[in-house]
Amino acid sequence: MLFFLGANPLDAYAAMVRGAFGSTNAFADTLVKASPLLFVGIGTCIAYRCGVINIGGEGQIVMGALAATGVGLTFQDAPAWFLVPAGLFAGFLGGAFWGGIAGVLKVNFRVNEVLSTIMLNSIAGFIMTFFLTGILIDPTTLDNAIKIPQTQRLPIASDLWRWIPTRFHAGFILGIVIAVLAFILLWRTTIGYRIRGVGANPRAARYAGISVSRYQLLAFLLSGALAGLGGAVELFGVTHRLFSDGSAHGFTGNAGFNGIVAALFGGLHPIGTIPASILFGGLLVGANSLQRTVQVPSAFVITLDGLIVVFVVASQIWVQRRSARRADQTLKSESKTGVAPALPAEASK
Repeated sequence: MLFFLGANPLDAYAAMVRGAFGSTNAFADTLVKASPLLFVGIGTCIAYRCGVINIGGEGQIVMGALAATGVGLTFQDAPAWFLVPAGLFAGFLGGAFWGGIAGVLKVNFRVNEVLSTIMLNSIAGFIMTFFLTGILIDPTTLDNAIKIPQTQRLPIASDLWRWIPTRFHAGFILGIVIAVLAFILLWRTTIGYRIRGVGANPRAARYAGISVSRYQLLAFLLSGALAGLGGAVELFGVTHRLFSDGSAHGFTGNAGFNGIVAALFGGLHPIGTIPASILFGGLLVGANSLQRTVQVPSAFVITLDGLIVVFVVASQIWVQRRSARRADQTLKSESKTGVAPALPAEASK
């Protein structure tokens, strides 16, 4: 593909790597880009483990950022020790609310979650634009007779800790902590066991006395909450104001969709999502260097993202089918010889 664009592939990929990891500032920018992807990716993992699909990361990021903006503008004179936790918690609740709508539509009205979350993405963008051209608009733009859909700069006290002189902020560290907590939740607690049980076999979980609808709703709440938290982190750590171009993408930069890609590449595991988010954050940062150095459009990275997803999903399907064929062959051979199939080690204990 790079040949058709008139570029040397080695030079192009070298430019991307240098742009994303070639210096302290470049690596810091990569981690900053990876932060919202990490939060959305962890939420995607939780939803997947419960057998539901959350495509609503874009809208949930926006609603989380909108809630955090409300806190920042309401308590402008508050100290940092109050403003930052309160804003992040508001973002958490805002995303949970937006994800919960999709959950209620699924468990109570059997609405397909893919359709509902995509619809909610658009609605969130309209809501954000409505507020940013109304009560939340920056008063200085009105004084200059320019109606820009953005808020005023949030108080300095709301800024996340930053490693000066880079753009790296504490949001990425929080994301790693959340990833570890999500792993503990899913694989070390009763709630996580039930979430995974519902995802593995809803009918068997229902026969075992587990409320399938309750845990599916919980998965949507948690998934949306983490995306909303990612929106609040982006607001307090990077932009310091909410703005819009008429859609959710104006603020999110497609982080809601790229986070899903990172989760897929990370094997839909919270810990695996950490390096995957860094990789895709590096691709996004390296795309700018690619365009400057070898004159390849930065949109090439979008194609590269898609190819990575195709190969990852295809490999997973191939592995699953190969395992299924081996299991069938084992059962057939054992049935011919009259030998009872052996129980798995965990089941025999």
